[in-house]
Amino acid sequence: MGKLPFREIHLDFHTNETIKNIGERFDPEEFAQTLKKAHVNSVTLFARCHHGMIYYDSKKNPERVHPNLVNKNLLKEQIEACRKIGIRTPVYTTVQWDYYTSQRHREWLCIDENGQSIGESGRKQEPFEAGFYETLCLNTGYREFLKEHVEEILDTFEVIDGLFLDIVFPVPCACPACRKLMEQNGYNPLDRGDRLEFYKKTIDEWQREMTEFIHSKSENTTIFYNRGHVGTDQRRNGDTYTHYELESLPSGIWGYLHFPSTVRYARNLGKEYLAQTGKFHTMWGDFHSYKNQAALEFECFHMLAMGAKCLIGDQLNPDGRLSPAVYDLIGKVYEQVEEKEAWCDDVKPAVEIGVFTAEEFVGASNDNLPKSLQGAVRMLQECAFQFDVVDTQSDFAKYRLLILPDQIPVDPLFADKLSIYMENGGKAIFTCKSGLTPDEVSFALDIGVTKRAEQPVDVYGEDVVGKIYDRGDYCQYILPGDVIGKDLPKDYHVMYARGVDVDAKEGANVLVNAYASVFDRDYRHFCSHRQSPCSGEIAQPAVVQNGNSIYFSHPVFTQYQYNAPLWCKKMVKDAVCLLLQERIITHNGPSALLTAVNDQPAQNRRIVHLLHYIPERRCESIDVIEDVLPVYNIECSVEVPGEVKGVYCQPQNVPLEYRSEKERVIFHVPEVNGHQIVEVRLS
Repeated sequence: MGKLPFREIHLDFHTNETIKNIGERFDPEEFAQTLKKAHVNSVTLFARCHHGMIYYDSKKNPERVHPNLVNKNLLKEQIEACRKIGIRTPVYTTVQWDYYTSQRHREWLCIDENGQSIGESGRKQEPFEAGFYETLCLNTGYREFLKEHVEEILDTFEVIDGLFLDIVFPVPCACPACRKLMEQNGYNPLDRGDRLEFYKKTIDEWQREMTEFIHSKSENTTIFYNRGHVGTDQRRNGDTYTHYELESLPSGIWGYLHFPSTVRYARNLGKEYLAQTGKFHTMWGDFHSYKNQAALEFECFHMLAMGAKCLIGDQLNPDGRLSPAVYDLIGKVYEQVEEKEAWCDDVKPAVEIGVFTAEEFVGASNDNLPKSLQGAVRMLQECAFQFDVVDTQSDFAKYRLLILPDQIPVDPLFADKLSIYMENGGKAIFTCKSGLTPDEVSFALDIGVTKRAEQPVDVYGEDVVGKIYDRGDYCQYILPGDVIGKDLPKDYHVMYARGVDVDAKEGANVLVNAYASVFDRDYRHFCSHRQSPCSGEIAQPAVVQNGNSIYFSHPVFTQYQYNAPLWCKKMVKDAVCLLLQERIITHNGPSALLTAVNDQPAQNRRIVHLLHYIPERRCESIDVIEDVLPVYNIECSVEVPGEVKGVYCQPQNVPLEYRSEKERVIFHVPEVNGHQIVEVRLS
């Protein structure tokens, strides 16, 4: 199949069947040359869209060919023109959204327990709601239709470089077909969890069946099934993918934190991966809008820093002509990507920390990642730590330190694996409920604390541990110490969210204590507008070290994602540095400076990425990057696995002065104007 190219386009064409003169301005040569001029070397083209319309001369389903398609060979001529000049052409088709089918085969729809069709994000589809979001069920006759449709694509075109099968996600379907199969296979149709688990199994089986079928006809065709998020669920069916495509439009529902949280996990799944943003100011289908160039640069350069190939989403206008303005924008960015590729190909991330995701236990989606994970990713990036996102099946041995943020339960198998890791010198940080057994009765490992029998509850007797209350109703306070919080004022600092009430074991080292508020805030007693002040009375340990582990009783990562207390970040940073001793990279720049360190073994060099772009909430709905703010004279100290032969700014090939100290190299970067690559050549 070969390697994926670096500069790709995903070209949507979801076009209503009543729009006239579809493709009337399409010119094959102009189409291909526009892409080439924009430095594009792969474009995903459309066979069938969410409206259910087909854009080639279908013999099996001629009634589905867009009725106003001027040229029934639109897809064929796009492929031929692009391949003629060396541009790869994967083909797109939709799976679970198809308006044409949903209106004509109501018996093929996924329905919920109330008999309503299931729409976008698993919610009920309202009867007068605009959109093609009614979900089609893979346990109905639709399954055979899909197979025949994919077969026709493979048979119609001489070469299919790849297939992008869109909208493949589990829903708790209660349609007659699913209910019957569930009963036959020991699932309870009345239980929503069973329905969802059964549909995950349905998707696993369907993807394996489809992958086997595709490769029986075209063994070199790449395959990706898209659900808008790549996470721990892909462990179940990773053998059905040839690669991963990480859809993550920061100006859409994903935001700027989804991509780093996802890519740091996906890059360890053993397959090539590319990252997908969009040219849109907001979201897919945002016609005649243009992302700010600075934002598009950051998104693509961040992909490179994370070892990913780049993909930019666009939507072709109904007339079939690519927008010159859009491809001028893309070309300005992809020209820079092309210049940087040599330092981004076949890289391996240099990492020191593995951060567990709660997705494995509580689930996640493109717009609903665990807050504990988001807070951890945000905090560690700001501190310039080099880390992966991991799960219980990951290889722990590659990390010097593991962090279990706020809500990671530990069952016996996981506990055994962690124990072996720590017995072999590995370090670990546990926070809040992390480290507790799944029933939350006690800690699964000896981390220097025991859980008290009585835990904080609200006036209704409900658990408050780890929960965010806007007014800090159940807060505590900490007094920074000489090790943890060493640079903070020696005064009380509020911990807005309540942690687990614990006692330190004999021999454990209490680094920071938690202090009680005068009283919890409720209708019986409250003070001022928010939390009550500190009582000055020690309530429990807040930070405890026990050998290779440190435990924070409060949900510091969830809290940081909510309102970013600087003292939480400084305390976590102190704890990480206490356990790590040495770091892969440090710098004297601002916390907004994003760093990534990769190795290129074939070239025997270490690559450092420095990015300085600042997303701003300039409007109610999205973060915006408009300006590039250069930073100057950045001193970096980088751990190196060998003798240094030279340090260069790339792709400018400008040498930098440097000095070596033990196993580190120190150098100054005169300017980071958005993105700067630094190559450290090793002997």
